[in-house]
Amino acid sequence: MNLSIGIVGLPNVGKSTLFNALLKRQQALVANYPFATIEPNVGVVPVPDERLAKLAEIEQSEYKMTNLPPIKPATVNFVDIAGLVKGANEGAGLGNKFLSHIRESSVIAHVVRVFEDSNVIKEGSIDPLNDYKVVKTELELADLEKGGEIAKKAEIIVLNVSEREYNPDSIKKIVDDYSKFLELEQHKLIVISAKIESELAGLNEEEQKEYLKDLGLEKSGLERLIQKAYEELGLISFLTAGVKEVRAWTVRLGSTSLTAAGEIHTDFMKKFIKAEVVTLEDFIEFNGWKGSREHGKTRLEGRDYIVKDGDIIEFKIGA
Repeated sequence: MNLSIGIVGLPNVGKSTLFNALLKRQQALVANYPFATIEPNVGVVPVPDERLAKLAEIEQSEYKMTNLPPIKPATVNFVDIAGLVKGANEGAGLGNKFLSHIRESSVIAHVVRVFEDSNVIKEGSIDPLNDYKVVKTELELADLEKGGEIAKKAEIIVLNVSEREYNPDSIKKIVDDYSKFLELEQHKLIVISAKIESELAGLNEEEQKEYLKDLGLEKSGLERLIQKAYEELGLISFLTAGVKEVRAWTVRLGSTSLTAAGEIHTDFMKKFIKAEVVTLEDFIEFNGWKGSREHGKTRLEGRDYIVKDGDIIEFKIGA
């Protein structure tokens, strides 16, 4: 399934800085992953998943391959919804065009500026609470004017902080303070520093880990944002592993094996026979499909089996 996150916010809140960081990630991904032409305001980035690299190593070892099989992570579309200002529901600031992008998004990431910078003008805002309410009101008015469910979409509030505040202690305090200030539940809030995300995007994987370690953080803001989107929408990933590729697929929590098969190809649903399933832990311990089968760790499941996050599945398809 295609997960799309619409990034909204008033001008000068750091939205463009964040989106440009996402585009850098996309450019790094394109070298190893085929994409059709992408719109200028859409960035496609991989869902971070360390499990895939381990599965690729196992497949290489089991089949004595010279190279690792291709790794294809699940991906997320980030849509930069520019021009959202007061009056957007009436067409102000390219409002009509980009409100349509919001309608197509799975979840809204609402960027709110909570840092001070005398060099950056705060467009039409007095404080973060006002910023939040201006955009929220525009979405509600758009629903009244045009009909729809924009304002009811799942949302994540992205609090954009300064580099100085980007550490575990400050992040915890900011989430505590702003959940009360914005009158929102804590699980809807995530703290990032768009400037640091931009810097991270220009580093290789090892350099990123080192940089985050220096900050006292385990994951980048982008990783936490994607993880939060999965949680808000109730999404999980199942995995496929073979010599041709190792891949993650996104489905909704509670999906059946038949639905999961359809994510790979619609014909798989029509020709579905069984799903051979093994847990990630067993697949790793017994070094792939062959070892897992020999030790009785795989099982055949029918079309009503409820897929679990991290399940490794091979679908048995009829002619």
